[in-house]
Amino acid sequence: MNALNVQDFRVHSGGANPYPDSYWRSLHLFNFYRLLIALVLLSGVLLGGNILQLGSHDRTLFIQVSVIYLLFGLVCAAVIRTRRQFNAQIAMQVLVDIAFVTILIYASRGVTSGLGLLLLTTLAGAGLISRGRLALFYAALASIAVLLEQAYEMLIYQESAVQFIQAGFLCIGYFATAMVAHTLTRLTQQNEEIAAQRDIDVANLSEVNRLVIQDMPDGVIVVDGAGLIRQINTQAVAFLGTNDGRLRAGENRHLADFAPTLAAHLARWRARHSDGVKEAPAYTTSMDERHGLRFVQVGVRPEAGTVIFLEDLTRVRAQAQQMKLAAIGRLTSNIAHEVRNPLGSISHAAQLLQEEPESSPSMRRLLGIIHDNTQRLNRMVNDVLGLNRGQAALLESFGLAEFVRQFVAEVAETEQADPAIFTVRAEDGLLVLFDRTHLNQVLWNLCRNALRHCRGQPGSVQIIAHRVRGSHTLKLDIIDDGLGVPPPVRGGLFEPFVTSAPGGNGLGLYIARELCAANGATLDFVESSVGAQFTMTCRAGEGTL
Repeated sequence: MNALNVQDFRVHSGGANPYPDSYWRSLHLFNFYRLLIALVLLSGVLLGGNILQLGSHDRTLFIQVSVIYLLFGLVCAAVIRTRRQFNAQIAMQVLVDIAFVTILIYASRGVTSGLGLLLLTTLAGAGLISRGRLALFYAALASIAVLLEQAYEMLIYQESAVQFIQAGFLCIGYFATAMVAHTLTRLTQQNEEIAAQRDIDVANLSEVNRLVIQDMPDGVIVVDGAGLIRQINTQAVAFLGTNDGRLRAGENRHLADFAPTLAAHLARWRARHSDGVKEAPAYTTSMDERHGLRFVQVGVRPEAGTVIFLEDLTRVRAQAQQMKLAAIGRLTSNIAHEVRNPLGSISHAAQLLQEEPESSPSMRRLLGIIHDNTQRLNRMVNDVLGLNRGQAALLESFGLAEFVRQFVAEVAETEQADPAIFTVRAEDGLLVLFDRTHLNQVLWNLCRNALRHCRGQPGSVQIIAHRVRGSHTLKLDIIDDGLGVPPPVRGGLFEPFVTSAPGGNGLGLYIARELCAANGATLDFVESSVGAQFTMTCRAGEGTL
């Protein structure tokens, strides 16, 4: 009989059938075997009874019993379809099988006819279908029936007592078959329970994997050997920039249809490791400026598939930057005071020497160089310490146009530049929500850079302030007419300690962006045809001027 599947369990309405469909299918096959045996016996006695010795003792009885046995099988087929009282049906069928086969044995002169072997299959099938219940009981009934039939043969027809030995071995076979069926049933049940538990574990593990993949900050795509997408998370869909619902629904689609560039990278990686003998090593590259790729082969065979990780390089760079700043913070916190004290002593000594009346012009020039460099070093130490302390913003609402004009006048005086270089265009009545000190520091960094790189002509540096339509934000643009920022340098503009200017420390733009973030604003570099443009997006203030 076929193995029964404990997962195939369906309860009909009303609780009339507490047995799975596999039980009833097995019972159908068991009854089909009964019909087949009855038909074969009937055909055998009608077509070749003398040769096969079927019904040799009572041919008429053999034929009648075979016909009734066949009809009984047809009735059982109809009763099984009702799917009621499974245990009662199997018990009734086994008992009737024992009775009919015993009568057929009697009609064919006892156990020497070999018909007793038919009960071996009956007992084995009953033991497997009923899951071992009453298997030994059925074997005992079959043994009693065969022994009684043999005793009747010996008493009535004076048959040889030697046939009792054959009957005894046949009965031993009945019990052995029942025991084997019972053992196999127990092993089958244990294996089914283990398989069911493993199915549950696999399903839980699959669900956990799906949840983990969906919650990963990186995009994950699982592609089989043919390039079909087997699994993809929402981050990967966002990275690919597709709105195709079939990807989200899990429908298998070819990777090349949605991400040709990614498919080309995958094909090149597979071409390098196409031997299929060794496991291909993980491969890391960049798909574009924002996304990095990492391919990991599933197993040792290329056709098993590949896991593609799409990493957000901006997040990776931010993490690397935070690690670098943490290391710098630990270093600068230890040496800041040690640097400041001798730096202050050097600056103070240079000032005292400058006040000496006997000092020559060349000495004053050298002392001025010492003073200027100590001031530059002091500003660098202050900038680095500012990174570690953080910047707390004291937000207030004030007029942006007036603030910018006062700032431009201060910059021109401090840097000894022509005020005509700056052009200020600001809408009247603009209020900005910002920390005054922070805004002054941000504009100082941006305007000093613009003044350094511009052509130095009237209007070379433009400061434009305007309100963004339909929103509660302001934009402040600082534009110069210089040579602009070279493309290779643009990626590290806001990175700390990255600078191309001689004598610079690379902290100006980084600090400016951090100050903007502390005030709920953003600072971005905007590509332009001429010069460089930096745009601040700030929150608009409340109230009136």
